[in-house]
Amino acid sequence: MAQNRANSMAFIETEQYSSFILRNLHDGLLPGTFYRNVTDFGSGSVLNIKTVGSVTIQDVAEDVPVDYTPIESGNIQMVIDNYMGDAWYVTDELKEDGAQVEALMSARSMESTRAIQEVWETRFLARAASGVPSGSPNEINGFAHLLIGSGPNNTISLADFSAMRLAFDKANVPAGGRVAIVDPVTAATIEQMVTLTSDITGWPQQILQNGFARDHRYVANIYGWSVITSNRLPRGSFSDGTTTVADGVANIFMSVADDNTKPIMAAWRRMPSIETERNKDRRRQEFVTTTRFGFGIQRVDTLGMVVTDATAV
Repeated sequence: MAQNRANSMAFIETEQYSSFILRNLHDGLLPGTFYRNVTDFGSGSVLNIKTVGSVTIQDVAEDVPVDYTPIESGNIQMVIDNYMGDAWYVTDELKEDGAQVEALMSARSMESTRAIQEVWETRFLARAASGVPSGSPNEINGFAHLLIGSGPNNTISLADFSAMRLAFDKANVPAGGRVAIVDPVTAATIEQMVTLTSDITGWPQQILQNGFARDHRYVANIYGWSVITSNRLPRGSFSDGTTTVADGVANIFMSVADDNTKPIMAAWRRMPSIETERNKDRRRQEFVTTTRFGFGIQRVDTLGMVVTDATAV
């Protein structure tokens, strides 16, 4: 008698499992060139940095005393106040009975590190936004560093890029290394306003070639701003003292020309690392990863923010 499906069901495996493991999709992270990596902060939790202001020159006349004027000075701080971690385990029974368990554990480790990196970037952008407090235009030398999108429904406009360029120019910020980190919704507004070129050269090209890609995509250079997208910009209610955007997103403008112009400083007190040990009583392998880091605003004159509606295009 011939064998067929009807009399050989015991040998038919109705469910099959691929050796391929589907993993989460992630976008690229902001590169380290966007902040000053503080190297002189090897111990303690608070770093104090002295600041020096500018000197005002005066007119003098013969036989008239010159006024003695002090130079302004101050102090800024960076605090190691972020402490986070993750923990998981795999049982002996799963390792004995399961398939591709090692691949699962490898993926779990990678996802843990990645999650920490994403939180780090989210808090970095939130710290940057805190340097341009809501409720006022944050004027420096008479020009606002907090703008509300001047397009329809508080969307961004080309005039906003021009106004922020002028504000940075009046604050004596170098023309090179200016970057605008915008929400993808804001990027879509820009794309519908102008015809963008696909030619990416110079500084943006170096950033992209060093692994900064995927959803953090380079949009265009507008009025000297290298525009890059991010899904981790702060959202909420923002105001310039006159107009309030209830559901807004804070698009961050900054100079990253060098360590002296970068508005944000950061330090890793403990880089993300994984420790493991065996729990013999529960018959499982346990994994723990922890990290400590902190941020500080070292200058506000090289920092700006354009608030736009979080959903309007």
